[in-house]
Amino acid sequence: MRILLLASAFNSLSQRLHAELRDRRHTVDVRLAGDDRELRASIRRLSPDLLLAPMLRTAIPEDVWSALTCLVVHPGPPGDRGPSSLDRAVQEGVTDWGVTVLQAEAELDAGPVWAWEPCRLPPLGKSDLYRNEVSDAAVRAALLAVERFASGSYAPRPQHGAEWREPVRVRPFLRQEERRIDWAADSTVAVLRKLRAADSQPGVLDALGGTEWYLHGGHPEPQLRGRPGELIATRAGAVCRATADGAVWIPELRRRRRPGGPPTVKLPAVTALGELLPALPEVAAPLMATDADADADGRGWTDIAYREEGPVGFLRFAFPGGAMSTGHCRRLLEAYRFARRRPTTVLVLGGGRDFFSNGIHLNVIEAAPDPAAESWANITAMDDLVAEVLTTTDRLVVAALGGNAAAGGAMLALAADEVWCRRGSVLNPHYRLMGLHGSEYWTYSLPRRVGPTEAERLTRQALPVSAATAERIGLVDRVLDRGPQEFGPDTARLAGLLAASPAAQRRIAAKKAAREADELVKPLAAYREEELAVMHRQFFTPGSPYHALRTAFVHKRPAPEGLLART
Repeated sequence: MRILLLASAFNSLSQRLHAELRDRRHTVDVRLAGDDRELRASIRRLSPDLLLAPMLRTAIPEDVWSALTCLVVHPGPPGDRGPSSLDRAVQEGVTDWGVTVLQAEAELDAGPVWAWEPCRLPPLGKSDLYRNEVSDAAVRAALLAVERFASGSYAPRPQHGAEWREPVRVRPFLRQEERRIDWAADSTVAVLRKLRAADSQPGVLDALGGTEWYLHGGHPEPQLRGRPGELIATRAGAVCRATADGAVWIPELRRRRRPGGPPTVKLPAVTALGELLPALPEVAAPLMATDADADADGRGWTDIAYREEGPVGFLRFAFPGGAMSTGHCRRLLEAYRFARRRPTTVLVLGGGRDFFSNGIHLNVIEAAPDPAAESWANITAMDDLVAEVLTTTDRLVVAALGGNAAAGGAMLALAADEVWCRRGSVLNPHYRLMGLHGSEYWTYSLPRRVGPTEAERLTRQALPVSAATAERIGLVDRVLDRGPQEFGPDTARLAGLLAASPAAQRRIAAKKAAREADELVKPLAAYREEELAVMHRQFFTPGSPYHALRTAFVHKRPAPEGLLART
């Protein structure tokens, strides 16, 4: 079928459905919502069989849904209605949830149900859940609904009448008044629910240092205590804030925009506060936890951690939004070098849930006094990290993608000997949409995996790739059909088997010989020099499309017309 994908943003779910539908040989066109005239023109031009809206903030015009079947993916179970369904579920601590695919009608979320899938909501951030448990359920439900529509024989269930027995729950927009934290009275559990329900967007409005900020994300702190509401420590760019009965780590802040003032961006909390940050102790978590720490989670939150199980080392990292600033890259490189000194046979890089990496940190770059210089510092720090992985020849390295990877983050994964990913992962192994040539040694590692023709196609088309397609073309080596919570343990089990394999030492010897042979043909330094020569021009040349495209992306504005054609 020809399917028109309509979305308010081409986000993780929209990308995943785009890739999954193409895998099933549907012709898929994407249009961003907002311009109804353009939508009508697209429908006239494309003549789609079906419109599918996986992420929509605005209503579909009546003349569109009355003439064309329009299916809307709603992140809530049947009978659930409203724009803040998932936010409210997380803030209320709901554990049993679901996703419904319904037909667009005059009343929002009240149309006939074509499919729905249940899912669990563990106590995690909304955006993590959206990209994982909710996304899994949404894809299953949407693909089933498309299949039912294609059959021509399925009758969707109206949300009214004698056969409809589900309770109707209208959940209105969750305003900041309901998100507000009472630091003197709210328990740590209540504070975490509010922070997690707003972690990516819109954040929780609060005051720090006499300035209003949106707080993004939250993690429990098991030991530190202080006067409720006060900042008591920093760690890895995050701030720790005391609650009525404990404390929480807040990784990111965004200054509230002043009326008429310039737009603001979400940044690591310490960076955002700058001179407003009081003198606080940096309470670092140990990189390698003791057994007692591991059992009791005594370290509290940390974004980089290392552990071992026999001959396998696990270096996990989790940066908000998958973005890696210069500081993130340098700290992860230091941790990787520590892991290389450990007596292991297999080193697993990643292995957690949610994002693996999306490459350089565009928000930090945008907010820097000199964005070009910060871009350069960031990309060279990423290159240093990738080079360390590529030159690890004394053990096998596995990149374990529990979530999505894009741009330099995807190339970081490709530097490993094997790439394993969860069935729900989406890869974007390209840079073009940001107006960049890219670095991270991709001109070496990508053709090495998929061949030069496929590498050129991936980077030129700049489309999301499903896990299944990534495995088929050789971009990844293994796809694990597991839920988000099972991916890490399953990765650990498979890594243990790999380390115990009689072939492990032969493979290590072979990779060392292959790296030495490749170095003789063309040194890694040459790839880096060639890539960075192009990147330097793109960073420092006045009028380079990269800067305008980056600004548009960071502030969630449409890309300036015509710029992509120049990249």
